[in-house]
Amino acid sequence: MSGSIPFYQKHHRHYDRSYRSRETESAISQYQQSSSSYSAHSSKSSKGIRAATYTALDEGLSPLPKRAKPTYLAMDKENQIIGYVVPIFRGSHDFASGLSDSEEARAKVSAGYVSGRELFSSGVESERSRRTVMRESAERIQLSKRIHENEEYHKRQNEDSLMHTPEFVIKPRSHTVWEKQCVRLHCTISGWPDPRVVWYKNNVSIDPMSNPGKYKVESSYNVHSLEINRCDFDDTAQYRVSAMNSKGENSAYASVVVKRFKGEFDESLPSPRLPPCLEYGVTFETHIVEKFGVAFGREGETLSFGCSVIIYPSLQRFQPEIEWYRDDKLLVPSKWVQMHWSGDRATLTLTHLNKEDEGLYTLRVITKSGFQSHSAYVFVRDADADVAGAPGAPLDVHCLDANKDYVIVAWKQPAVDGGSAILGYFVDRCEVGTTHWAQCNDTPVKFARFPVTGLIEGRSYTFRVRAVNKAGMSHPSRVSEPVAAMDPADRSRKGASAPWTGQIIVTEEEPVEGVVPGRPQELSVIEATKNYVVLSWKPPGEKGHEGVMYYVEKCVSGTDSWQRVNTEIPVKSPRFALFDLAEGKSYRFRVRCCNSAGVGEPSEPTDATTVGDKLDIPSAPGRVVPTRNTDTSVVISWEASRDAKELVGYYIESSIAGSNTWEPCNNKPVKATRFICHGLTTGESYVFRVRAVNAAGISEFSQESEAIVVKAAIASPAPPYGISVLECVRDSMVLAWKQPTFIGGADITGYFVDYREVTGGVPGKWHEANIKAISERAYRVSELKENMLYQFQVRAANMAGVGIPSLPSETFKCEEWTIAVPGPPHDLQVQEVRKNSLVLLWKPPVYQGRDAVNGYYIDIKEAEADFEMWRGVNEKATDKAFFKVNDLKGGESYVFRVRAQNKAGVGKASDPTEPVEAVTKPGTAEIVVNVDDEGVISLNFECSNLTGDSKFVWSKNYEEMTEPERMTLETKGSKSKAIFNSPSEEDLGIYSCFVTHTDGASASYTFSEEALKELLKVSHDHKFPIIPLKTELAVELLEKGRVRFWLQAAKISANAKVEYVFNDNMISQGEKYKMNFDKNTGIIEMFMESLGKEDEGTFTFQLQDGKATNQSSLVLIGDVFKQLQKESEFQRKEWHRKQGPHFVEYLGYEVTPECCVRLKCKVGNMKKDSTALWYKDGREVKVDEKLDFSEGVLTLEIAQISKKDAGIYEVVLKDERGKDTSTLNLTDQGFKDLMNQVFSVIANSSTPLKIQSTEEGIRLYTFVSYYNDELHVTWHHKDAAIAFTERIKSGVVGEQLWLQISEPTEKDKGKYAIEFFDGKGGLRRTVELAGQAFDDAFAEFQRLKAAAIAERNRARVAGGLPDVVTIQEGKSLNLTCNIWGDPVPEVTWLKNEREMVSDDHYILKFESGKFASFTITSVNTADSGKYSILVKNKYGTESGDFTVSVFLPDEEHGKKK
Repeated sequence: MSGSIPFYQKHHRHYDRSYRSRETESAISQYQQSSSSYSAHSSKSSKGIRAATYTALDEGLSPLPKRAKPTYLAMDKENQIIGYVVPIFRGSHDFASGLSDSEEARAKVSAGYVSGRELFSSGVESERSRRTVMRESAERIQLSKRIHENEEYHKRQNEDSLMHTPEFVIKPRSHTVWEKQCVRLHCTISGWPDPRVVWYKNNVSIDPMSNPGKYKVESSYNVHSLEINRCDFDDTAQYRVSAMNSKGENSAYASVVVKRFKGEFDESLPSPRLPPCLEYGVTFETHIVEKFGVAFGREGETLSFGCSVIIYPSLQRFQPEIEWYRDDKLLVPSKWVQMHWSGDRATLTLTHLNKEDEGLYTLRVITKSGFQSHSAYVFVRDADADVAGAPGAPLDVHCLDANKDYVIVAWKQPAVDGGSAILGYFVDRCEVGTTHWAQCNDTPVKFARFPVTGLIEGRSYTFRVRAVNKAGMSHPSRVSEPVAAMDPADRSRKGASAPWTGQIIVTEEEPVEGVVPGRPQELSVIEATKNYVVLSWKPPGEKGHEGVMYYVEKCVSGTDSWQRVNTEIPVKSPRFALFDLAEGKSYRFRVRCCNSAGVGEPSEPTDATTVGDKLDIPSAPGRVVPTRNTDTSVVISWEASRDAKELVGYYIESSIAGSNTWEPCNNKPVKATRFICHGLTTGESYVFRVRAVNAAGISEFSQESEAIVVKAAIASPAPPYGISVLECVRDSMVLAWKQPTFIGGADITGYFVDYREVTGGVPGKWHEANIKAISERAYRVSELKENMLYQFQVRAANMAGVGIPSLPSETFKCEEWTIAVPGPPHDLQVQEVRKNSLVLLWKPPVYQGRDAVNGYYIDIKEAEADFEMWRGVNEKATDKAFFKVNDLKGGESYVFRVRAQNKAGVGKASDPTEPVEAVTKPGTAEIVVNVDDEGVISLNFECSNLTGDSKFVWSKNYEEMTEPERMTLETKGSKSKAIFNSPSEEDLGIYSCFVTHTDGASASYTFSEEALKELLKVSHDHKFPIIPLKTELAVELLEKGRVRFWLQAAKISANAKVEYVFNDNMISQGEKYKMNFDKNTGIIEMFMESLGKEDEGTFTFQLQDGKATNQSSLVLIGDVFKQLQKESEFQRKEWHRKQGPHFVEYLGYEVTPECCVRLKCKVGNMKKDSTALWYKDGREVKVDEKLDFSEGVLTLEIAQISKKDAGIYEVVLKDERGKDTSTLNLTDQGFKDLMNQVFSVIANSSTPLKIQSTEEGIRLYTFVSYYNDELHVTWHHKDAAIAFTERIKSGVVGEQLWLQISEPTEKDKGKYAIEFFDGKGGLRRTVELAGQAFDDAFAEFQRLKAAAIAERNRARVAGGLPDVVTIQEGKSLNLTCNIWGDPVPEVTWLKNEREMVSDDHYILKFESGKFASFTITSVNTADSGKYSILVKNKYGTESGDFTVSVFLPDEEHGKKK
């Protein structure tokens, strides 16, 4: 049956229970059959059959709910409780136990469970025959069936018992599959009510709709499944299925491991090249171009690099396999590493750099025909520390020896300690699925390994490490891979490749009969440091059917007093770390096992172990030897540390010689004794040192290496190329060739030419043409045979040796040339390449032709253009062997050739140059002409990219000046100069400078006749210099009227001197003259306290600085002198005035927006006892407010100013130091000016003119903020002043200025204005009274006029009626009131709202149209009531009301009583 099971399920721990349970029927059928061939079986076979049979029993009892799980106490020999023991062996009897509704059911359940346990007992049944075992198995199955039927009957009788929590009848199984395969997890779940089932991946619920096609979830008849389509590496995870109903929740777990197919290539590097393999007759050629180079990054950054890949032929169906390696280890995609292949470019992205990412990266492109690879180093520097001086982060944190509750965390020390020694390390842990980090050690440990205890079995953890020194804490390291706290045996059964990212569910089982465990075996001390000691042992051979735990005991050597170390909780792992041991003391250790049956005997004690570091820090590495490599790197090799144990690697540091500042070359230890240090500065001198690293620490530094200058190592040159023939005669040929593309880092010292005969197309042996090296790239090979065919090869030599020969040339025939035109020029060179120009040089042809060469033509074409695109540059032949080509297109590549001519014509063109890109390279410099202080003229050139072998080559007209007579050549560092000894017309020409061993650094300068004249003039000025002046001699007045004469020189040295001259007489320092000369600023000063008549004249300053001189004069004569003298005297008096209280600003005035006049002045140098008095016309003015001198402003406000306020105002300041006076004249013109300013403020405050209609006519008006009687205002109509009449009047009411137009007519239309006079331009406000504005105003006037007439003439009761009349019965009542109205109104009397008529009782009269009377004769009580008089005419109606109250005489008498 095992052959039908998939290979990836055979070794799972679920296999025995799940697959064997399906063979129950097979066990029954074997019992029914009789076979003698199976009469004897081993106990192992019997045990397997029993296990399979009992699994079937489990399935039959699965619907029963679980019982409460017991907990077992661990006892020692004295029956003392020492802890708890949870059996670690799992059973499948959980479904075989529960509570029944009757004693009979419970008895059957107990019987079933007992029978189930008997199936697991071993040893007792080992001798039974196979037939007996099969019979008992069948009986057990039949018994379980009867129990199940009985339980179903009782459930139907009581439906409540049917409800129970979900239970897994069949749990999901773990799977290991290949990429792109499908996997299906399924389980069977019972429970009532029907449970709700949810699938989880790494504790995250799976939503099939979020990723259509990836997941498929199905449920049918209690069978639930999750299908994962086309698995990839990200599907490797722990999956959980959760079932939940109203009674509770239950979960089951399964792991899925997805493996990647690696192909037939070995994963290790280097790998031998595979022989070409044809796929359908196709051989693939792979070329890696645009290769990535050495890269530098910093922790936390993202770094991407890659290569372009060209595969020929390009077939879409055959794509290459792209692999990336770091330090020969294959990389796989992760959150730290991302790979991309676009079809023609492979890219690797390191998303969050850590020092673990440092190393040698290799790209391997694999096709069916083989593979190609490329490698380069990536360096990762430490991130900036949060605290200055803190060390770098540790690296490569990983876990060793993981067990149930214990793991050893190891790491590598950082290369950077921050400038002070690292005191130790802190280890942090974090449970997978949480974000909380817990520190594992209270004090820092120096050893780079640390045992972490106290883990919870079944849970997964990640770890990180931090370094600490006296400055502070480093950044945390990159977290380790998750590790599960579990038995190594369980981990091996689950598969080493499974990434354990979740919890491991540990279930209990009912223990079998307890057996006291035996002694632990092979106890030893596997690691000892001064901080801790780690013990290791093997479990006992006799430990029963349940798990065991351990107690560790210790005693000091030489005693027999054993002390239990873990007194609270026993440990589960066969590893234990002891802390808090006394350093230097010796201890012995032993271990006991315990389980529910008790505590076993102790193990054999260990030998005495002294607490201290057993692993020594490695010794310093030996001699360090640097070797040149490239322009930016050096190869470092060293002698390995002697007797180094557990060596992790080496750290290399570099320092610029003499600086004593060290920088790490690598941040990840290297195990080899050779390393290439990159990122160095070309031309700098460096020294190196090395340290060794192991877990105990970092060694002392090695001795410093010898200093080495960073530049490319010298190698033999590459072969020359482009061999051509310049001339041929009967027995010799002149050859030419091109310089090698790589000269090996040193100057080529010469060339060697070989030749061979070619006979019948078959070449012969090579012969040397020259024994001594030749320096030119042209050579005549003699002693050849006429009309013979020859091939040639050339080798270049430098100080490193002779390089390999060039490829054989074309076959040339040795015959004499007889052509009339010249041969081709040779040795074409390009210099001074710029964006739009370059200079082409060449050598004349060796073969002149019939006549001498008299000119040259230069041809040009784009590098990629066809041969037909050659075109000439110069129309007229040049007789020089150089030519400047202009009008190039920047960024374009060109090739050039040269043709020589003589009288016979133009000869054959030279070989074309290599392609030259027209571009100005960064750092390109030009020749600078300089004239120094001595008048020496020089040409200067500077090159920023020099190498150690670079030389400056100066030329005139492009011919090298080896020993020039008229010039002196000097070179210092990166600068070189050509000095003219005695410049004249003989020196005219083109001067150029070329720097060897660079990328073509060169420049030129045309020394023309105009330039010569200008330079000679500058040279003369430098030989006979004049001190430049920023300012000529000037004079200014200072405080107290002092006079300052001064000038400033633009540039002057400390040796400069000054002479002071007045009227041709030298003057010097004394009481009258004070001199000062600041040589730093070039300011020269002379001071005089005052000017007298004798000081009129000419002042001169004479300067001398070495051979440079200058002078400046100032003439003070006549009015100029008198004005200066007067101003000086004034300034002196002012200074004395300001020694006491004084006016900073004299008395003045301002007008506020409220038209208040404020007199004010600003004072200074006031004290507490200083006084300020105000006067008007000689009389003191009492100021209401207390003066405040702190603000320095004195004010006096005049509200509603008028003519009475005119006068002379004065303020006097005085104290014991003196007094000062300020006067303000506000009379006559002064007062007029003030009032005009007031009027201006009033005018500006006026509002726009508005139109208002009245019953008399139309009124125009404006408001001002304040009105003054002195304000002069003029009204205008149609720009003419208005003559006021009875009909047109103006006036002022409060702050309102108005113009009244009574009974307006059409003539009154037009533009009206009011003009305010302020003594200047005045202010005018205008309004347009015309059109609609006039019509609206006129209509409103008519309405108001009519309303006024109506109001005057309407009927009204003018008065005379009381409100209430109280009268005695029998008396007469007479009331009279005044009536007004035009026309005369009608009068009506009302009683209680009813009209009255005049009769004998009520007499109503209306006389003279003004008087209405009301009489009641002999009133009675019936006359009481409300009476009204109503008057009415055409303009209106009005009424008057009164009340009449009639009382009886008796009532009145009663009231009085």
